[in-house]
Order: sequence, then C-alpha cells, then structure tokens
Amino acid sequence: MLRPPPTAIFQTVMRGKILCIVHQKGSDPGRVGCLLMERGYILDVRCPCMGHKLPASMDEYEACFVFGGPMSANDCHMGGIRTELDWIPTVLESGKPYVGICLGVQMLARVLGGSVSEHPEGMVEIGYVEIEPTEAGRAYFDGPMHVYQWHREGFALPDSCTVLARGAIFQQQAFRYGQNAYGVQFHPEVTLDMKKRWTTSAAHRLVLPGAQPAVAHIDNHPHFDPPLERWTERFLDRLLPQSVESRELKLAAG
Repeated sequence: MLRPPPTAIFQTVMRGKILCIVHQKGSDPGRVGCLLMERGYILDVRCPCMGHKLPASMDEYEACFVFGGPMSANDCHMGGIRTELDWIPTVLESGKPYVGICLGVQMLARVLGGSVSEHPEGMVEIGYVEIEPTEAGRAYFDGPMHVYQWHREGFALPDSCTVLARGAIFQQQAFRYGQNAYGVQFHPEVTLDMKKRWTTSAAHRLVLPGAQPAVAHIDNHPHFDPPLERWTERFLDRLLPQSVESRELKLAAG
C-alpha cells in the first residue's frame, strides 16, 4: 500500500498530478509513488493493459512515469502495449518529464527508434546488479552502485540518446533523451515487501541464467537499498525541482 503524506502538508503544497502507468492488476508505483506523494503530488494510476484509457494530452499532468511488467515492449499484438507505444510521443512532444522504468524504458527506446531483445546468451538480471555511470552520467550518479533488477530483455539506443549508466551483462542501463525524458533499466520503486512478493509469486524465474536466489534479494536489501533510495530522492528533486520545498516542509513538520 502507498503511504499518504501528512494531511497538512498535502493540502498546503499541492503540486498537481503525476500520471503513473502500470501493467498488471494490483501493481502500484511503490516507493516512487510514495516519494511523489510526499512531495505534494496526486497520482493518477492507469493500466492500459486492463483497458484504462490514456489522456489525449499532458495538459493536466506534471510528469509521466511508466513502470515495469512481465510483458515485452515487442508485444505489439497486446492492445495495452500497442496503445502505450502509440501514446508515448504525446508525452515527448509535450515537453513534460517522462520516466520509464524497466518495461517503461524499453518502450521508450522502441519509440525513439531503438530495439529491444533478449540477451544473446539467454542471461537475465534478477537481483542486485552493479552499474557504472558514463561520463555524462556522473551528473546523475556519484559512482558505481548496485541497483535492483528484474528483466530478461535489454535495449539498444539510437544516437539521439545520451547513455547515463552501463552494466556488464546488459550494457545500457540508463539514458536521457532531450532534456526531460529518462529511462532506467533497474527498479528504484521496489520496496522490501515488493521483493518478497516478487521472489515468491515469480519464483520460477529465479532459475534463469544470471538470476540470484531469493535469499540474496532479501539479504542484500539492507546493504544496497539505502543508497538506491537516496539516489531516487535526488533524481526526483532534479526532475521536479519545485517539489523540493514540499519535502522540506514535510521534514520540518516532523
């Protein structure tokens, strides 16, 4: 469940709406959603794969976050995925921030002319994996860090994109397009409770080449999650700088 921000702060520093796109019944924006609400935003959560319509424009929204899911960005035969691929240019043309996470980044890559495919040796990234910033990415990442992953496909990018982080197994891990569109292959939104659910409900994926055992996901959480949470905070403050005041007021209110 998403934790609501303190009522007084929520009423005082309302910042507008954020569109959050998820891909399964019961999915939610996790920690990213909580942090956005704490900054004073209202979340409009929609799931096109369940028939939810997407807005005709971004006029009512401050940003759009597209989260992960078990389907592929190549599943154009699925109505929801086809709808999203056709709709993503609406965000890009609006100039409002777009953030794609896992499936969300892969769909962004496809829309921009890149490709999405499985690893040539059948490898996956499931668990904590180290990534390293590129020269351009040093403005976003302090240095190498372990991030939480759960994917079997990666993406290739056109030259119009700026790669911000790379990995050893799946090379492309984070990128920027223009000034307001971002994609990350990893999952900054996943909480400990979500890890426990995923490693239970999708335990069959933990036998894939490169997947880490469930115990490693849980044991590594206290070591690698705090830096990832701090990174997520900084990224959101950079993406939506007007929300920094909201967080400062929240902290002051205790």
